[in-house]
Amino acid sequence: MQWASTVSEAADLESAVGRAALAIQEQLRGEPPDLALVFAADEYRQGFPRLPELLRPRLGSPALIGCSAGGVIGGGRELEARPGLAVMAALLPQVQIRPFHLPPAVHGDSGLKALLGLEPQAAVQPDFVLLGDPFSSDAESLLPALDREFPASHKIGGLASGTRKPGDTHLFLNDQVLHSGMVGVALWGNLQLETVVAQGCRAVGEPLFVTRSDGNRIYQLDGKAPMAVLGQLFEALSPEDRSLARHSLFLGIALSRPATRLQQGDFLIRNIIGLEQESGALVVGAEPRVSSVVQFHLRDAHASRADIETLLGRRSQAAQPERLKGALLFSCLGRGIDLYGEPDHDSLAFRRHLGEVPLAGFFCNGEIGPVQGMTSLHGYTSAFGLFSAKDPR
Repeated sequence: MQWASTVSEAADLESAVGRAALAIQEQLRGEPPDLALVFAADEYRQGFPRLPELLRPRLGSPALIGCSAGGVIGGGRELEARPGLAVMAALLPQVQIRPFHLPPAVHGDSGLKALLGLEPQAAVQPDFVLLGDPFSSDAESLLPALDREFPASHKIGGLASGTRKPGDTHLFLNDQVLHSGMVGVALWGNLQLETVVAQGCRAVGEPLFVTRSDGNRIYQLDGKAPMAVLGQLFEALSPEDRSLARHSLFLGIALSRPATRLQQGDFLIRNIIGLEQESGALVVGAEPRVSSVVQFHLRDAHASRADIETLLGRRSQAAQPERLKGALLFSCLGRGIDLYGEPDHDSLAFRRHLGEVPLAGFFCNGEIGPVQGMTSLHGYTSAFGLFSAKDPR
């Protein structure tokens, strides 16, 4: 197994493709890859209809998926708000590769295996890379359905960016250019996918039980009105955190109750929409059930730095980081230079902890990755997919 990544800048798409293809060929020593992923900055929009026909033949016609993007990541660099083309390619012996398209009408579990080209009785549990149109892919329904159908699988990906209205998204699938739904690739065999999801937050206050709720409205936390709980929280915060909480306060929802104390990465972070004046309910971007454990979180550049350093550091200490062969990074459009004030932040953090592993991806309109084993759509997140061979021989 061998992976290669690059990012190229050029005034036109054809030149960018030529440079990227040459770099991939050099890294793979002329051997045609089995799989390629391409992420293209919106500045190349006029050339998108020709992108597959420009790139695939130069790489030996591998299975290909990709999408348009507001910024691209590859070769250790992050190109934002300017022309750029990122390409990841891989030699994957003993790996089955199944690219697919899920149309917008797909809901629930019905027919997922057929749409993926798998027999209904097939016991295979492939891992997935998923790229969706933010306007039509309905990731909030599809991701739980994929988890139910393929509970042992890992899923990673993101929603295309660089577009502002339905129909403008470009999704690439082999020789096709699509504008809706979700494209992806299912992978199984001698391949292992691990995930690291850095949501960029730090917890404040203490964990709380939801003691009364209805849909996305929380009426009681530990038996108290949300306004009272928030008042106590603000009193305990530093002046700096109080200022931050006025615009960057979120709610973390624990999807299960671990035996030990909850820690970073155990919460699914969701927006706080507001407080209802009449009912006093806290309205959030989720539907926490009664008895759920929640905790308030703050997000800023410092919290995001600490989060990604902690999670990547934890992964580097886990076991055999040298076995990693390639990685994908799906990072929110709200991160990057706008958040950190410097370029290439998350790519450099990845390199510090996990070494010179080929890395590629893009800045997303929503990031796909698991929290506590449940695949979710995130915001303000960097989701990494780490690839290695099950049997390295």
